[in-house]
This record gives sequence, structure tokens and C-alpha cells, in this order.
Amino acid sequence: MWSWFGGAAAQKRKDAPKEAILLLREQLDMLQKREKHLENQIGEQEAAARKHVNTNKNAAKAALRRKKVHEKNLEQTTSQIVQLEQQIYSIEAANINHETLQAMKQAGQAMKQIHGGMSLEQVDETMDKLREQHQLSEEIGQAITSVPLGEQPDEEELDAELEGLEQEAMDERMLNTGPTPVGTQLDRLPTAGNSDLGKDKTKAAEEDDEEAELAKLRAEMAM
Repeated sequence: MWSWFGGAAAQKRKDAPKEAILLLREQLDMLQKREKHLENQIGEQEAAARKHVNTNKNAAKAALRRKKVHEKNLEQTTSQIVQLEQQIYSIEAANINHETLQAMKQAGQAMKQIHGGMSLEQVDETMDKLREQHQLSEEIGQAITSVPLGEQPDEEELDAELEGLEQEAMDERMLNTGPTPVGTQLDRLPTAGNSDLGKDKTKAAEEDDEEAELAKLRAEMAM
């Protein structure tokens, strides 16, 4: 029961600023309506004074007296409006400050609760353990990669085996080729006529290449 009443009282204190602001705004709305009414009354009395200024001076003076009364009431009403607006502003600002302070207090309590099971010594100890485990992991990785995958063969044995394979491949090519006919060998020998003909063809090809290069240069110069 005590906690229930305590909670109700706390809630009532929390709602008090809002209720005060609502009450002030209602009063402010009423005063603003009164202000508008008085402004209309002043306008009407001024119009009446202008109407009777040349025909009925007593009526004109009476209208001016009523205008003065309305102006005094308007001045008081306007002053009250300003005061109410200032009160509303002050309560709103105070309520915002209060709510902000409460939020900061709750944030502080939350931080305190989070850090309740932590200390700088514990953080340093944890980081040291993490660094040790990281270093151990790197050492294990290096040890694994440095283990040889079986006995490595001797380089001299590899060279000798490779030489044997090359000799076998050469012998196989010689067996597949066989003896070369004499006529074929004679056909491969260059003759004087064939030699000159080959030279002429080579020279003609070179001349054609030169002509083509010259034509290309002329075209580029023309551009």
C-alpha cells in the first residue's frame, strides 16, 4: 500500500506541471478573447465620437469616456496576457530541465550498473590474455607451415632421371624418322639457278615493302 501511494504521489508530482500549463493556457485563451472584445469596443466608441463630434458634443464626450475605460481595461488585459505567457514559458522550461536532469540521472545509473562488474585491472588482464592467445595462434600456424611434407628427393637424382628421359625421347625420334632418301637430300641442296631465283624474289619483296612504306609516308604528309 505504501509503495502504491508513493507511486501515485510521484505520478501526481509529475503531472502537476502539465496541469498548471493547461490551466494557464485556458486563462490565456479567455484573456485573448477579452482583449479582442475590448479592441472592438474601443473602435466602436471612437467611431461614435467621430459621428457626434459636430452635431452632439455631449454624446461625443461620452463615447470618448467609454473609450478611455475600455483602453484602460485593454491595457490591464494585455499586461495579464504577457504575464501568463511568461509563466507558461517558465513552467515549460523548468519542466524540460527537470525531465532532462532525470534522464541524465537514469543514464548515470545505467552506466554505473554496466561498469559495476568491470575494472581497469580486469580489462588489462583480459587484453593480456587475448594477446597471449593471439600470439600462441600465430606460433601454432608457423609451426604447422614449417613441417616438411615427407622426405624431399635429392636434386642430383632428379637431374639424372631427367637426362634419362631426354635420351629416351631422342632415341624414339630417331627410330620414327628412319634413313632419309638420297634424292630427297639432293633436292634440298641449293643450286645456282635456284639460289639466284630466291635472291631475286627476296629483293623484289623488299622493293615492294619499300614502295608500300613510301606510299604510306606520302599519304601521311598529304594529311
